[in-house]
Parts: sequence; structure tokens; C-alpha cells
Amino acid sequence: MIERTTFRHPLLVWAWSLVRLDFFGIPFGALFFCLSLTPSLLPRDWLSAGLIGGINAAIGYGIGVLIRAVLHRFVLRHQSWWPPSASKLRVAKVVIVAGALTVPVLTVIPAARWQRQVSALMGIEGPTTLGYMRTVLVAVVVGAACIAAWRVLADLVKLIARELIRRWHLHSEVAFFIGTAIIVVLFLMLVNGVLYRGFLLGASQVFQPQNSTSAPGIVQPEEPERSGSPTSFASWDSLGYQGRNFVATGPHAAELTRLNGAPALEPIRVYAGLQTADSDQGRVAVLLSELERTGAFERELLVIIPTTGTGWVNPVAARAVESMYNGDTALVGMQYSYLPSWISFLGDREKSIEAARMMIDGIHQRWSTLPENDRPKLVLYGESLGSYAGQGAFGWLPDIAEMGFTGVLWVGPPHESSLWSGLVLRRDPGTPEVEPRYDNGSTVRFSQAADPADVQRVAAAPWTGTRVLFLQHASDPIVWWSPNLLFSRPDWLEEPRGRDRTASMRWYPIVTFWQVSADMPNAASVPQGHGHNYSDTVLDGLVAVAAPDGWTPGDTERIRADLDDKAGVDGPET
Repeated sequence: MIERTTFRHPLLVWAWSLVRLDFFGIPFGALFFCLSLTPSLLPRDWLSAGLIGGINAAIGYGIGVLIRAVLHRFVLRHQSWWPPSASKLRVAKVVIVAGALTVPVLTVIPAARWQRQVSALMGIEGPTTLGYMRTVLVAVVVGAACIAAWRVLADLVKLIARELIRRWHLHSEVAFFIGTAIIVVLFLMLVNGVLYRGFLLGASQVFQPQNSTSAPGIVQPEEPERSGSPTSFASWDSLGYQGRNFVATGPHAAELTRLNGAPALEPIRVYAGLQTADSDQGRVAVLLSELERTGAFERELLVIIPTTGTGWVNPVAARAVESMYNGDTALVGMQYSYLPSWISFLGDREKSIEAARMMIDGIHQRWSTLPENDRPKLVLYGESLGSYAGQGAFGWLPDIAEMGFTGVLWVGPPHESSLWSGLVLRRDPGTPEVEPRYDNGSTVRFSQAADPADVQRVAAAPWTGTRVLFLQHASDPIVWWSPNLLFSRPDWLEEPRGRDRTASMRWYPIVTFWQVSADMPNAASVPQGHGHNYSDTVLDGLVAVAAPDGWTPGDTERIRADLDDKAGVDGPET
């Protein structure tokens, strides 16, 4: 008797109501979970598969409950045979529960095989079938948590509605409408205000300390050609973690002389960190002072580099361009955040564009005052969020040529990038989204960057004037993720697949969005040539848009061999 009373305690009854399931929603939840196990762009381990599977299962469950409510209100309650007898309901429930337990477990078997196929495309080892079974357990926990959270919100709506009915004698439907509106508004305020700001604040607390440190082996440069040196206007301590990596690494004149067999110049690397000045305007002013101090406008090549979220500059790209020009270069970058790109994309998108625009405009304005025959070549390089920010600095493609850029290389552009999305939308008829053509390649070109030969093929002559090249892997979720995936099948999933995307990938409403979302955190961790790792073709991209006069394929291979030999010596690639 005591046990029964305890079980029926109102709090326990309410807690049980948060996790008990509607039998009509169960098969839809199971269906969405099974669909979430189908392959996407990158391999998924059991933990991420379970996380996305649980979210999708909860969404499917909710859709099933909604369908049941609609059917009952408008169809079933008017039928003479509804509801069925208790015995038929029991049989139906047994069948539904048995199927919902059995089918998802059995689906994990082909799911593990699909993941091994995707892994094989990347040249890595895939999961075992037995180990992948843990996906189901994770999905159950995540799905139950999502359903419980939703029911808490629903109970709050009911609580408000009851109070409105009791105090104001409102009609029940009006009361429920008002209660729903109140909870929705409060929820949006909570997400967009407290949770969003709290997330960014928490991320800042995690990543800001690293910005004040230096990677092992990184020491202040003594060369006056480097920001952070004793003669620099940008102090060493102000450059941030990635800025210190950038200015303290890379080839020096003696190394380049040995590589190219000709006397080299000491490469110039200019950088401003978040602490270098109090504002973007101040940081740009420091950059311009640094460019003047180092003699950057007297070099053969000047490369403007909008950085990623943390202020990172791809060390492979930096070393490649300095090796190509035997040190007769100046590279310039500016930090606008210390958060990883995916967080900066959520919270600092407009800030990244504004910072890039100010840097590009400021440097270009000074460059344009030089005699036309006495200017360095002007090149723009951006990767990931740096590509997004750099594109945002221009209204449209002709603006790049009008500003006098020799070439532009944009690597792994996010799907929301302004120029990229506009060019892809207006691509030449009959060309695929994964490798489009625009205006028959007269100015801008796109490469899947399958290997160096693919980039060289895309960049083949004739190609005159300002050259703009995009590198975009078919398996890069940064390039292909979009909110539109929720309810629209993209062209790249209708057209013939890209070279490193599995043929087994299909588009499913809602499900595919969460699959590609789960791919993003792992985008840069896959081997080069896949996902968001472009290290094997960035040299070829730079050669395509900014090769020195008289450059030969043999020169490219000589530099590539040196890059392979020096892999990892210029600091971490993040």
C-alpha cells in the first residue's frame, strides 16, 4: 500500500508523463531514426550518429503525434468503427512496439556498412558493426530528453491556459492560444537572448585563455619584416595565439635561397591581433603602418588574407606563396575573433565581413596611390570563414577586377557566402552545382579539388584578366550546409554525385539537415583532399590565380615536394 501511494505521488506521475510515449508517434520516431542512419558527407562515429538519431527520432515522434491528432479530429472520430476494441488496440500496440524496437536495431547493421563505405572514400578505417550498436542507446537517451523537454513546455502552456480560464473565464481555445503564444515568445527570448548570449559568453571563457598563450616552440621573431618583432608597431603580446603562430613561422631568406637556387628576400608577414588596438579602425591603421615600415608595397606580391574565426592563416598557403615568389612577398592578416569559425559564424558573421571590408579597403586605398607600374601584384586569399568574410567585402564579381586584384583564391567557402551563392545560382545551364561554370569560365572558376590535376585542368588557358578560383570538395559540409536542407532537396543531391561523396547518400526532409550539421564539427579532421581539408591542393590554387612570370609545372612540383617535407613545421593547422 505504501509503495502504491509513493508511485502515485503527483511529482512522480508528472515525471512519468514526460517520457511515456504515444503509440502513434512511435513508428514515425523509429522511421526518422532509421533515416538518420543513412550516409551523409563524412563518416560518423556511434556517438554523433546517436546524437543526430535521437534528435531526428524526437522530431519524427512529434510529427506522428501531430498526424494522429489531426486524423482523430477531422477523420477518425466521425467513423463508426473508431475506436477499435481493446483487444485490437493491444495487438496493435504490441506490433508497433516490437517493430519500433526491432527495425532500428537491425538498421544499424547496414548503417555500419554504409559508414565503412564513406570511410573508405576518405582512406580511413570505418566502425565495426558491434561497436556501432551503441548508436541506439545514445539515440534513446537523446530522444527521450527532447520529448521530455517538449512536454515540459506543453505543460506550461496548459498551466497558463487553466489560469486564464479560471481568472478571466476565457474560452478554452482562446486560453490555449494565448498560453502557446506566451510560451513561444518566452522560449524565443530565452534561446535568442539568455541561451545564445550565454553560449557565446561560455565559448569566450573557454577560448579566450588560449588566445593569450603561444604554441610550443613559438618565440618572438627578431626579423624586422615580421609583426611582433622588437621594431614592430604591433607588439608580440597583442597578436593572439594564431597571430604569433603566423609571424613566428614560415621560411626565411636562407631557406628559400636553398630551395630556389637564387638569392631570396626575407618574406614579410604583417598581422594585427584583437589586442593590437581597441577597434577594427585602429587595427587597420596599425596594419598600414606595418606595411609601410616593412616596405611591403615595394615587394612583387601583396596578399591580403581575411582570417578564420580564431585568426588562423593556413600555414601551407603562406609557405607556398612565399616559396613561389622566393620571398619577394608581403602577407597581411587581421584577427577579429578568438572563437572557432563555426561559433564565429553564429555570432560574428557581420563582424567578420566588416573587419574584412575595412582591411581590404584600407590596404587597397594605399596601394592605389602608388604609380601603376610600381605596385605589387594584389592577391586575395580566404579560407573557410575567411572566404565568407572576404566575399562580403564586395558587392559583385566585377568589383574585384575594378579594384585591380590579379587573382583571388577562395577555399571551402561557406554556403551562405554572398558571391559564391550568387554565382552558383546563376551558373551556366547544364553545369552541376558541385562544379559549376559561370560565364564559361571567363573570370571565375570552380574546382572540386580532387587532386592537383583537377585544379590544373580547371585553371587551364585561356583565362585572362583577374582570376577568381573556388576550391570546394564535394564532401565538405561547410560548403553544402544550409537551412534550406530542412525542406528543400538541393541540386547537388539531385545531380550526378561529386567525386568523393558516396552514391548512397539521399535527401530526406529534416533528417539530411541534421546529418550535415553533425558533419560540420568533424569537417577539418578528415584526411587531406576531403571534407574541409584542402592542404593538398592549395598550392595548385595559388599557382592558378597568381603564378610568377615564367612559372612551369616543374616549379610547382618542386615547391610541392618542399611543402610535403615541411608539413607541420609552421604550427598547428586548425
